[in-house]
Amino acid sequence: MYDIGIIGGGTAGMTAAIYGQRAGKSTVIIEGSVFGGQITSSPNVENYPGIASVSGSEFSMNLLDQAMKLGAETVMEQVTGIRDEGEVKIIETAGKEYPCRSVILATGVSHRHLGVPGEERLAGSGVSYCATCDGAFFRGRDVAVVGGGSTALQDAEFLSNYCSRVYLIHRRDEFRGEEKIVSRLREKENVEFVLSATVKEITGDMAVEGVVLNNKKTGEEFSLAVSGVFIAVGQIPKNEMFADLVKLDGSGFILAAEDCVTSCPGIFAAGDCRTKEVRQLTTAAADGAVAALAACKYIAE
Repeated sequence: MYDIGIIGGGTAGMTAAIYGQRAGKSTVIIEGSVFGGQITSSPNVENYPGIASVSGSEFSMNLLDQAMKLGAETVMEQVTGIRDEGEVKIIETAGKEYPCRSVILATGVSHRHLGVPGEERLAGSGVSYCATCDGAFFRGRDVAVVGGGSTALQDAEFLSNYCSRVYLIHRRDEFRGEEKIVSRLREKENVEFVLSATVKEITGDMAVEGVVLNNKKTGEEFSLAVSGVFIAVGQIPKNEMFADLVKLDGSGFILAAEDCVTSCPGIFAAGDCRTKEVRQLTTAAADGAVAALAACKYIAE
């Protein structure tokens, strides 16, 4: 029997384990893929307070090492479900069951990909899914942002402060995001809208050198020379298996506010998998701490 069962070994999950262990609770982190989550693929992290520069993999391994030294157990298995038995929650995997007094869901999200040639090959070498994480590395360069929602608009606005030129590529004639941001972008001399266009290919040998686009109205193909491509076409939560236990919003994110409390007593949500505005390393770590302390309080009641 564990005091806290944590599903997901990213920043939120490992921070939760650290706080749980320091509070004298037994914790287990169950991860089905790779400990560290998406940040492990980032070559350089420069926006985490107190750490000027660190690779994503080193950051993640330091977190994991810290949690394990405090006594957290780690399991590399795919979770298949949770059985709610009142005061005890049973985390189920393909071959085992883990009884826990409380559960923290820290399953994260995956970024929706374009699925075009060059995208996967050049990921981390000019292809990015996080403008606030990687934008500063493209200071003085030309970049492209792909997407039409508020995230894409915000990314373009953020990048315009660093980059020589920002091409905002959207497959429709109009943006789906906030009109106020669109208006601000129209006033920026270094932002250019490329509408009714889809990305056919991301080109480059060792790093991004350009994008090949298709004009949806004319069928014409044309190219833009850029050093970076920031893809903002949505995020995919991984919460379907928990839909019978906790309430989700229309996009599949777990309904939980800053207290990380879900609709099911004893189950908490931390990090990118929950409903929130900002999804960054710092907010994931904050959620992990809040969720762990909330779980400790729940156990004591």
